[in-house]
Parts: sequence; structure tokens; C-alpha cells
Amino acid sequence: MEHDWQAFREGLLAWYRPDRRPMPWKENTDPYRIWLSEIILQQTRVEQGWPYFERFVAAYPTVGELAAAPDDAVMKLWEGLGYYSRARNLLRAARTVTAEHDGRFPDTYAGLLALPGIGPYTAAAIASFAFDRQVAVLDGNVFRVLARYAGDATPTTTGPGRKHFQQLAERALGDTPAARFNQAIMDFGALVCTPKLADCAHCPLATSCRALAEEKVYALPLKKRKTAVRTRYFHYLVIKDEQERYLLEQRPAGDIWQSLYQFPLVEAERIDLSLPRLTAHPNWPADLAPDPLRHMRRSGVYRHQLSHQTIGAVFHVLSVGDLTAPAYPPSGMLVVPRAEFERYALPRIITRFLEDTSLTLGF
Repeated sequence: MEHDWQAFREGLLAWYRPDRRPMPWKENTDPYRIWLSEIILQQTRVEQGWPYFERFVAAYPTVGELAAAPDDAVMKLWEGLGYYSRARNLLRAARTVTAEHDGRFPDTYAGLLALPGIGPYTAAAIASFAFDRQVAVLDGNVFRVLARYAGDATPTTTGPGRKHFQQLAERALGDTPAARFNQAIMDFGALVCTPKLADCAHCPLATSCRALAEEKVYALPLKKRKTAVRTRYFHYLVIKDEQERYLLEQRPAGDIWQSLYQFPLVEAERIDLSLPRLTAHPNWPADLAPDPLRHMRRSGVYRHQLSHQTIGAVFHVLSVGDLTAPAYPPSGMLVVPRAEFERYALPRIITRFLEDTSLTLGF
């Protein structure tokens, strides 16, 4: 069944006012700022991402300045946002724009899509908002508004489903200027057609909304079953010496929190392991001799939820005389004074531990 997309457009645009949802990157045509905001807001709430956007713009006002930034400085500025692959792709894209495009973002959807970390939604957003390209965006808000208006139960989490809704979005867009339409439909999904408290009583599209007519508002959009969540147990070894220096290591590629820094880690099959059991564990760091270490205390369990993983972590605080003695530091580890931790990007689960212990002298 074909839907009345003209009525949809007219109702949506009559409702839209930019001041309903003010943000520093809206009504802005600078592709750098639009791109930066879109990358930060991937998998991040606006209220959380806003201060990060402002800090990034203050530190790196142009794409060239971001491209020239040290990796560790960018990762530290990103700390707390999670999904750190976004930060790595941010740097890769900035350096690609600088090195291969003379510091100018491509002005087409296809050109933008070729940049690292830019998917169909982000490419469409930059193309329409910065370059007036006639392309419809498709994000979670848009999926929801279209699925409900059309009463469409096509799953949104599959490739064919996304292609289907992209076609719906293009039909809904029609010949309306894409920059205005895209901002309107995203704001509408965020403010009116919300996931759990849709304001159907004041919705300008209510008379032609099939989901409302069929009492299926909260059944749509339809998503397929989520991937099973994996549970992991991390035992961090917080090893310090008499000069308040600590061992840190960098996380490897191919896992969560890639390239961030952490205390030496023993990943085990359970959380309730004593230190003697840990020192005998096959994942105990190969070059870390347990004999000189003196156990001081063990933290409670910290939990951190990722999209498909639950992390449970405990921190074993240990002391040693001198981390610069001949046996230290173990291969691949750094000796870092506590005062210099601010230079290193750390996973949020570790910064929570540090915040909890910051008022305890010497931990």
C-alpha cells in the first residue's frame, strides 16, 4: 500500500522549528563540525556528546589541526565516550582529508562514504547539511517515524530491511530540500515520536499514522533478536612502588578498548580468584615476577556494560620496592608516576576505580 508522503512532508515541515532542539552544530554548514558532531553522537546521547564536541572544537578548530594531533592526545580527549574505534577512525578520516583531499571534505555522498568511519547515515548527514545534496538520512529516529507512520513491520536490523527503509525515506523526502527535511524528521523522532512515550495526542501526523490506527505504536519499529551478551572477568594488577609509580600497559588490537592504557591484566574464567590463584593462572603476565609483590588490598567488583559484553573487574593493589630495578618494568609495560595518568587514555572502568580511590592516600 502506498502512503500519503506529501501529507507526511507537509505535516512534518509545518511542525519543524530549529529552536525546538538547539545544538551547537545545527544550522551550520561547516562540514568539519558537522562530521565531528555526527561521529561523536554515534551511539552517544546528545547531552553526553555535546561537551565533548565543544572540547574537540576548542582543541582542534580545523580538520588539519586534528589530523596533526598525537594519537594519545586524541584518545585522552575521547576518554569516557566509549566505542573507541570511533576515535581511531576520526583520526584516520582527518588525515585522509588532509593528505588526499587538500584539507577539504568530499562534497558528494559517495566521496564522503569512502572516508574511514563514515557510514551511510553520516555521509547523508554531511552531504545534505554541508553541501545541500538531495539525500535522505536514516538513523534510529527516522526508522521509528517511518515504520510507525507506514505501519511497516519490516525488521530494521537487516541489510534488506535497511535498504527498504532507505527507499521509504527517499519517497518521504521527495523534492523537499534535504537539509531541512532531514533535521525535521530527526527532531520529530527525538521529541514527539519517541521510543517509549510517543506524544500521539499532539502529533501533527496522527490522522494518517497507521501504527496509531492499528494500536501498534510501541510494537514498531521491529528489530530482530539481539546478539547474546558475553560475560568476561578482568583482574587488574595495580602495582605501585615507593615513589608512587605504577605499571601500565597498552591494550592490543582486535579487542575492546584497543590502544587504551590499563593496569596489567589477568583475564580469567571467574571473578572470585585469590592472588595466589592468579599468579598461577596461564594469563599471568609472562615477565612479571610475583615474588617481590606485596598484596595490599582487593577492590570490590566493578561492572561495565558494552553492547555485546558484560565486564566484571576487580583491582588487586600490590606494592613493590622499585619499579625501575633490573627486573622491572616487564617487557611492553611502562612505569608511570600517578601524577602523569592524565596523559593516558584509560577505559572508563579504570577511571571509575581511580575516582573511587582518589581520596585514599596512596590508594
